[in-house]
Amino acid sequence: MNLVLNGQDLTIESIKILIAQDQNVEICEEALSRVKQSRKIVDDIIADQETIYGITTGFGLFSDVLIDQDKYEDLQLNLIRSHACGIGEPFNDDVALVMMILRLNTMLKGHSGVSTALVEQLVFFINQRIFPVIPAQGSLGASGDLAPLSHLALALVGEGEVIYKGVRQESSKVLQSLNRAPHTLQAKEGLALINGTQAMTSQGVINYIEAEQLAYDAEWIAALTHQALNGIVDAYDAHVHIVRNSKEQLSVANRMLDWLEGSSLTTRQGELRVQDAYSLRCIPQIHGASFQVLNYAKEKLECEMNAANDNPLIFDKGDETLVISGGNFHGQPVAFALDFLKIGVSELSNVSERRIERLVNPQLNGDLPAFLSPHPGLQSGAMIMQYAAASLVSENKTLAHPASVDSIPSSANQEDHVSMGTIASRHGYQIVENVRNVLAIECVIALQAVELKGVDKLSPKTKKKYEEYREFVPSITEDRQFHKDIKVVSDYLKQSAYKK
Repeated sequence: MNLVLNGQDLTIESIKILIAQDQNVEICEEALSRVKQSRKIVDDIIADQETIYGITTGFGLFSDVLIDQDKYEDLQLNLIRSHACGIGEPFNDDVALVMMILRLNTMLKGHSGVSTALVEQLVFFINQRIFPVIPAQGSLGASGDLAPLSHLALALVGEGEVIYKGVRQESSKVLQSLNRAPHTLQAKEGLALINGTQAMTSQGVINYIEAEQLAYDAEWIAALTHQALNGIVDAYDAHVHIVRNSKEQLSVANRMLDWLEGSSLTTRQGELRVQDAYSLRCIPQIHGASFQVLNYAKEKLECEMNAANDNPLIFDKGDETLVISGGNFHGQPVAFALDFLKIGVSELSNVSERRIERLVNPQLNGDLPAFLSPHPGLQSGAMIMQYAAASLVSENKTLAHPASVDSIPSSANQEDHVSMGTIASRHGYQIVENVRNVLAIECVIALQAVELKGVDKLSPKTKKKYEEYREFVPSITEDRQFHKDIKVVSDYLKQSAYKK
């Protein structure tokens, strides 16, 4: 089944399914009609020789420079070429794919003035899985993600590079091999391709998909640690969480009790101790707060996924048409959401690292051996895995600094406030990867700890997880290269975010 785009109701879940199931996209007829009508308005503007930004004028500081009518197509191609100033490693293929889908979706709202030919070219690239090579650095996140989206546009017109069937090559060669012509940009189309927030939003969508799965994975991993440390289940009692008035906190507490149901390793308050350390006792409060952040980010991302963030915007009012220069390309709402997401996800690793410390520290882990070493002294066991986790957590504190609090004016001070939202999105993905590695470390150590405590005493649900992960993470019987264990668990956790 294909994903039908109409410019109005695209969701993160539908993007996740498209990636997992390798779906194609198609356009609903009503949306295509809106595209045709908005294009007619642009054609009428050209015929009437009206002065409209980006259609009959230059860009940015050159907005007052009128362009000769026979140079309109040159204007759009020059825009794309000059703005393709991306730097560094490219966004991954999933981000490039989502970027094309989101740019297409905003055009389908009927306010961009593009041709159906451009819409069809985007559909072709998406369905053929031709991924534009889009350098990830170089966007200010206002006046659109100009540099990244220009590299996307270059691929459509046969001048950029793409990844096709796993090979990086010239777009023109791939199009030729598929008997497909490069798109010729019409008036306004270059601007319509690059005025928008699709780079930051697309990376943000991928950040969200993977972060949400990590938040759920953090619960069963924490449940293993909880049992290894004979944690107290009373702190997860619904009475405690109902009075906090947080549905996310209550949901985490309920899921933790579900993971721990039937365990012989958990305790009640007063059996071994009156109360646990915060990293166990406050899992619902801490993880629940991260879910609150995820919910906020999801709301803002899905709003932007279905937004018209072009400039100028075209409105067909029936008896009149309006072409208005505005600022919907400004990424501030998305930037705030992505910075917030960074903080919320970072905390999952902060508390995970504290649980790791409790598992390996002989002063905190009960009767478990120091660092879970099979031969303390001769073999270091999990000692340096905790170091690695601490390093990643510390790095996240730097990455979590909000990019959106900065602004550097551009275009000779015409564009004098920018969002830096794309930086937030890139740093956010680095945080997600770091968090996944910290949780992988907790998982490797917790598997060993519960093995020492007695696998048969585990709750049925966590015992299944233990058996699942023991398929590729062997017991620690002697020191080995633990980076291999960390990577295989991290990769497995990542795959779970996109399971078909």
